[in-house]
Amino acid sequence: MKTVFILMDSLNRHYLNAYEPSWVQTPNIDRLAKKGVVFDNHYAGSLPCMPARREIMTGRLNFLESRWCPLQPFDEAYPKVLSQQSGTYCHMITDHYHYFEAPGFGYHTPFRTWEFIRGQEGDHWQPRVKDPEIPVYRGKNRRQDWINRSCMNLERDEDYPTTQCFMRGINFLQNNHDQDNWLLHLEVFDPHEPFVCPQKYRDLYADTWSGAYHFDWPNYAPVDPEHEGPDAIEHIRKSYAGTLTMADVWLGKLLDKMDELDLWKDTTVILTTDHGHLLGDYGYWAKNYMFDYRKLAHIPLIAYRPGSPMNGKRVEALTSTVDLMPTLLELHGAVPSGHVQGKSLAHLLQKDGKHHDAVLYGYFAKDITLTDGRYTYTRQPVRDSVAYHHTATPVVSDPAQTGYDNAELGTFLPQTSMPVYRVAEASRRHYNAPEHHLLYDIEQDPEQTSAIRNPALEDQYASKLRQLLMQYQAPEWQFARMGLR
Repeated sequence: MKTVFILMDSLNRHYLNAYEPSWVQTPNIDRLAKKGVVFDNHYAGSLPCMPARREIMTGRLNFLESRWCPLQPFDEAYPKVLSQQSGTYCHMITDHYHYFEAPGFGYHTPFRTWEFIRGQEGDHWQPRVKDPEIPVYRGKNRRQDWINRSCMNLERDEDYPTTQCFMRGINFLQNNHDQDNWLLHLEVFDPHEPFVCPQKYRDLYADTWSGAYHFDWPNYAPVDPEHEGPDAIEHIRKSYAGTLTMADVWLGKLLDKMDELDLWKDTTVILTTDHGHLLGDYGYWAKNYMFDYRKLAHIPLIAYRPGSPMNGKRVEALTSTVDLMPTLLELHGAVPSGHVQGKSLAHLLQKDGKHHDAVLYGYFAKDITLTDGRYTYTRQPVRDSVAYHHTATPVVSDPAQTGYDNAELGTFLPQTSMPVYRVAEASRRHYNAPEHHLLYDIEQDPEQTSAIRNPALEDQYASKLRQLLMQYQAPEWQFARMGLR
């Protein structure tokens, strides 16, 4: 078996025609969706970037026990398990520079070989002592990002890291198509912000932005109606669409190479993302701080497997990011350990059916949300409660990774006997959170505009949340933090 696992960052499901009619042009994602299986009820688990990737690697819910952190020495990462159990050659191609920073380091090391394409966002890439010229702008600003842009021809596709990732992926297929038992982990940062692409892609959407400031990277903050009116929101959405379409064009070239090499007969292709991204929706930019809207957690998953009876069809079963790791293992004849919390999706490629009855998603130390596909139930932490980050690899060089001077050291995690640091961190509620927990009927109210107040139903979902926390081996302090003792 051969597998191409494609991960795009911040890919909004509601911008894809495979899921709902969209004004965004993604003909190659559509092409893969028609060829493969579209999962209609797939959800993120741990957000944002690196917590999601640790979950993909290990099949465990990261956010219940750790914040953004390096891959741990005790983690059962899927490339390592595949190498040990089935001798599968695993190769990574990525431009996701967080893999190579101290707070998220080590995720590339389980792969037999790997390629890192430089230049995305604030990647410390091109060296310039002199400050770059920076236009009048709104939103985020990183000195290194302006330097990186200055070293590119922004009107040439091939100068973009996402494009270069797909080009390297095409080279991998060309060089290895006649071999068996390999997995290509092909990961592109786009359409993650900043939303930069050649003008020809924005022209597809008639982006006529002529604001008084440069704007392609909104702050992680509520929309400022005084300075970020409907025209600014429209511009950002079109810039996102252009960035996504550029990525789609080059995905198409990879799929063309699969056509040319007749790889569809013996190669599985999986396409998904880590989470969504708000583009002015509900009055917010980005992710992390607001209520965890379904638009952030209800994510795309498309899978093609040669000979699958479900190819060209849709799966209604409830699935989660934790399921990807055991799926990749099963595809290559390996078996997950008892520490893996996800369940392989391979049976759903044969026939739609039961999978999870409910799944959890959220951020470390923040709210926890449960969905069963009909309702979402978001439980907020008890005021002044404490969460504990667990790690065997403390990152003291990062200002955000503080508190190790008061850390405990012990065997706190069920999946390892290795001593780990346990670091206290204050719980937090989402921005503008009410005093009550939030229950939504997403069948009747998919945009989650009006929370239901139904004590009996809330108690039912609180009980189910407690059950899932036990099932996922959540630390005892999580039950106290969520008021579920």
